[in-house]
Amino acid sequence: MLHHMIQQNIFMNIKSITLGALLLIAGTTNMKAIPYSPEYLLAEDAEAQEGNMQFIPKGNFETWTSKTIKESGIIGGATVHLMNIGAPWASSNVWAKVSGVTKTNTSVYRDSHPGHGSCAKLYTHIVEAKVLGIINIKVLAAGSIYLGNTIQPITDTKNPMAKLNAGIRFTKRPRAIVFDYKAHIVKGNRIRQNGIAKGSSVAGQDMADCILYLQKRWEDARGNIYAKRVGTMVHRFSSSTGWKNNQSFAIQYGDIRGKSFYSSAWALTSGATTKYARNSKGRMVPVKEVGWAAANETPTHIVLQFDSSHGGAYVGTVGNTLWIDNVRLAY
Repeated sequence: MLHHMIQQNIFMNIKSITLGALLLIAGTTNMKAIPYSPEYLLAEDAEAQEGNMQFIPKGNFETWTSKTIKESGIIGGATVHLMNIGAPWASSNVWAKVSGVTKTNTSVYRDSHPGHGSCAKLYTHIVEAKVLGIINIKVLAAGSIYLGNTIQPITDTKNPMAKLNAGIRFTKRPRAIVFDYKAHIVKGNRIRQNGIAKGSSVAGQDMADCILYLQKRWEDARGNIYAKRVGTMVHRFSSSTGWKNNQSFAIQYGDIRGKSFYSSAWALTSGATTKYARNSKGRMVPVKEVGWAAANETPTHIVLQFDSSHGGAYVGTVGNTLWIDNVRLAY
């Protein structure tokens, strides 16, 4: 799902720099409906519709925002212009201020899609910082965009997923997600790079991905959020390709565990893959997926993310790149 880097215990008293905190960049009794979420996406809220297509707001990536961040002098003091798409989208372009030290990560860029204006470019790279010009910290960061928002500045190194408010309210039943994409997939084993130590090899090919979940969420009296999975679509990009426009990927409804295409990538979220959301009390809590909804259920939320690497925190291949444009839903 989205790709995130929390660097723990960095060295001497510089552990507070924990670059991973900023490099977040990856879901009873007295039940009640969830009243709060970042955005509510309805057909009439979409930027445009074409026939049976509903464009996700800002899913053509033509308008971006910029925020200027001055990094701390102890790690070089660079001035960075963080680019972001804007609500309802968030990305792995984030900044942190941990124990007075400010650092940024940029792994999503505005790029051009010939004949279609701008697009989003997601890039896997190594983020480096030299502390006092001596200690060189390196962390692998994937490029990610997702529907929701990131709590910024990141101010601590605890529980990176709790900084990502994943998903927006959504009550439709699309048959597919449609988008344009281009991919550059670097062949060979992946690496794990998460600090001062030299990176290590990780067996297996890196791939970019797109993950879509339709969830039916509810909240109990204590503020816990639960969900059943209504619909699922997971696609991994395993080879390089030029632009492919209007590509459609079917959303599968209900319990899909018996389907021929099913694999662990399509499973209910748990452990490290658990998403977080802000509850009605204003707290970030895990969204606990407790089962599969009936195939005819109506969702309350959509979770959608694109990533340039699929292997989780710190793992990927430098240079892996995914370009995305014109994201919409088909009915």
